[in-house]
Amino acid sequence: MTLLEKLQRELAGLSKSERKVAEVILADPEATLHQSIATLAQVALVSEPTVNRFCRSMGAKGYPDFKLQLAQSIARGTPYVNRHVEQNDSTESLVAKIIESTMASLNITRRCLDITAMDKAIEAFASAERISFFGLGASASVAHDAQNKFLRFVTPVQFSDDVLMQKTAAINAKPSEVIVFISHTGRTKVLCETAALARQSGATVIGITAAESPLAEECSIVLATHVPEDTDVYMPMASRIAQLVLIDVLVTGYTLKQGPELQEKLRQIKAALRDSRYEKRS
Repeated sequence: MTLLEKLQRELAGLSKSERKVAEVILADPEATLHQSIATLAQVALVSEPTVNRFCRSMGAKGYPDFKLQLAQSIARGTPYVNRHVEQNDSTESLVAKIIESTMASLNITRRCLDITAMDKAIEAFASAERISFFGLGASASVAHDAQNKFLRFVTPVQFSDDVLMQKTAAINAKPSEVIVFISHTGRTKVLCETAALARQSGATVIGITAAESPLAEECSIVLATHVPEDTDVYMPMASRIAQLVLIDVLVTGYTLKQGPELQEKLRQIKAALRDSRYEKRS
């Protein structure tokens, strides 16, 4: 049973205030995905604690978890598949679990993504005098990929997975700079501390991270992936793919903002690199 089906089934048994919350959600589930808990409470004419109590009554740990379950419920056609890998799973089973859960996670990310936040991020990139990408562990590979893509542009760009260099850059950052922090959980203490330093310096701090996480609280703009993934045993899989997709959106949005001249320059760069590759065999 999906969350939406559960809401409809249990609507009559809810308290008066919780029923108000459920009715607002059922009226426009997709709108709820983009609302903060304060906004939902205001629309439903209830308090924020009431919304939290309602979420727990639906089996969620809190509002962020409730929105994640709601997104999974909405994402028909690509239902979320539990990616828990069993000891005796066959190769065929591993392939199915990982690929299908990645597809579902991308669909959830698309539905949950705050488009207004993405617009602000693209605008910030377009006007930035310098762009930095910081990540640690598995997220460092995403930050490095972002640097590789933005190196094609005239805006200076840097990548770092070194804590001391990150902190130094954050302290010396100018208001004209954009610093992007990438973390699936958003709970890595040193990254949160560095983001706080960058914010104090006046830089635009963008987080590709979990919504309402400690890192998100330090960011000016948050691009949340909303990917459910247990990273205690396995390295991040679907979450990393979702992060890479958001980087692709930022790169494409930045390119379009720069206009036809930059697009022509990119074509010239590609042509200049053509000799570095072997020709395709017919």
